[in-house]
Amino acid sequence: MIDFRYPLFFFLYGILFLFSLNRWMSRRRRASELALWGEKKVRERLFARFNSKTNRWKRHIRWWGFALLIFAATGPQIGTQLTEVQRKGVDILVALDISSSMMAEDVKPNRLEKAKFEIFRLISGLKGDRIGLIVFAGTSHLYLPFTSDYDAAQLFVEAVDTDMIQIQGTALGEAVKTAISSFPEGDKKHKVLVVITDGEDHEGHALEIAEDAARTGIVIHSVGVGTSIGSLIPLLDEKGNRVDYKKDRKGKLVTTTLNASILREFATVGHGVFIQFDNRSGTMDELLNIIQSMEKRTLKTHEYSQFEDRYQVFTAFALILFLGEVFISNRRQDYGDWHGRFV
Repeated sequence: MIDFRYPLFFFLYGILFLFSLNRWMSRRRRASELALWGEKKVRERLFARFNSKTNRWKRHIRWWGFALLIFAATGPQIGTQLTEVQRKGVDILVALDISSSMMAEDVKPNRLEKAKFEIFRLISGLKGDRIGLIVFAGTSHLYLPFTSDYDAAQLFVEAVDTDMIQIQGTALGEAVKTAISSFPEGDKKHKVLVVITDGEDHEGHALEIAEDAARTGIVIHSVGVGTSIGSLIPLLDEKGNRVDYKKDRKGKLVTTTLNASILREFATVGHGVFIQFDNRSGTMDELLNIIQSMEKRTLKTHEYSQFEDRYQVFTAFALILFLGEVFISNRRQDYGDWHGRFV
C-alpha cells in the first residue's frame, strides 16, 4: 500500500514530458545543423571517436534519473506495519420517509431537503458511531448498511429522492421491521433508530411494531418534518419543475399535514425523544447530544497500515543513474588511428 505526502509534485512529470516532446520535435533541426559540418564521410571521420549509441543510452539514463527524482519529491510512503485501533460508539439507523408528501413545501425548500440537510449535520457530529440508512414509502429498504465512513454516508444521503420507491404510502411499521432485522443480533443496547417522516402512517399498526423494537433494546427517536397547517404536494416533471399539485380521486387538491401525535407516541414507546422540523425551529443538536451521552461499545477493530517515508530509496536510485551517466564514456573502443591524408 502506498501513499504520497506531496502529490502535487506529480505535475513535474508534465514539464518533463514537454522537454522530451520539444527534443523530439527539434530532431530535424539538429540533423540540418549536423549537415553543416560537411559531407557524410567528413562527418564520420570528424566524429569517429564519438559513440552515438552510448550517447543515446546516457540520455535515456538521464531522463530516468529525473523521473525517479520527481517521484522521490512526491514523498512516497509505503505501509510496513499493522496496528489495531478500536472504535467505540453505537449503531444508528436513520429511517427516512421518501413518499411524495415529503415534497411539500411548508418547510423550505421542502420537507425532504430539510430532512437531508439535518441528516448531514447528524453525520458530521458523529464520533466513532456507525450509521446506516433506511428509505421507506409504501415499502422500505435498507439503502445504506452500517458504516463508519461518514463521507460515503453523506454521498448516499445526497442521492436520495422520492423516485427510489415507486409504491407510494408511508409504511412506518415496515420501516421499523426493516430496522429490527438490520441491527446486529445479540446486543440489547447501543442501538438507535431515528425515524424522519411527516407522520402519515397508512398502515395503522406502527406503534405495535415500535413496541416490539423497543423490547429488543432499540431506542427510537422520531423527527417530524412539516407543519400543522400543512401544504399541497407538488408534482414535478423530469427537470424538477412544478407542473401541478397532487389531487385525490375526486379531483380535489390533497393537503398534507404533520401528524405530530403519532410521532410523539413513537418516541414514548421507543424511550426516545420527539423533534419537529419547521421553518422556525428544530435541529439535530438535541438528538446528537443524547447519542453522544449514551454508553458506547467497541463496534469494530480496524487494522490499518502505518506509513513510512521511502523517498530515500528513489533518491538513491536517481543519484546512481546520474553518476552512471557521468562515468559512461562516449568514446568508441574500436576506434583505429588514421594515417592517411584524405578522407
